Amino acid sequence: MSIDVEDKKHLITINPDSGMPIWLQLRHRLVYLIESGLYEEGERLPTVRELSVSLGVNYNTVSKVYQDIERDGYINSMRGRGTFVAGAEKRAIDEVKDEAEILTDEYIRKCVNLGVPACEVPSLLNRRLAELDG
Repeated sequence: MSIDVEDKKHLITINPDSGMPIWLQLRHRLVYLIESGLYEEGERLPTVRELSVSLGVNYNTVSKVYQDIERDGYINSMRGRGTFVAGAEKRAIDEVKDEAEILTDEYIRKCVNLGVPACEVPSLLNRRLAELDG
């Protein structure tokens, strides 16, 4: 059994008989629609309530998906205005920031493993940055 919802030119399908959780199906589908360009940058998405009613899915499930894909940079929610598709450059910037944070965490961990006190890591980093700039 499938539940189809037509929103403009977009088709969102949730299969309650699938072994995949509904929230994950919805997340994957919305990300696909955004990545494929079917939902364009700046386009308004259905409200959480509209989508939950249309799909027959719990409000909290849809809300969780929206929060999840907003955290990943796919959408922006504006209180009182709605939820809109974010630009691809924002996602790219977020991916770079995530990668930089991973590298920073690794650097800190390696410094501490080498015996450098955590409180000295910022000054070590600042000294190296100054050397690179100079």
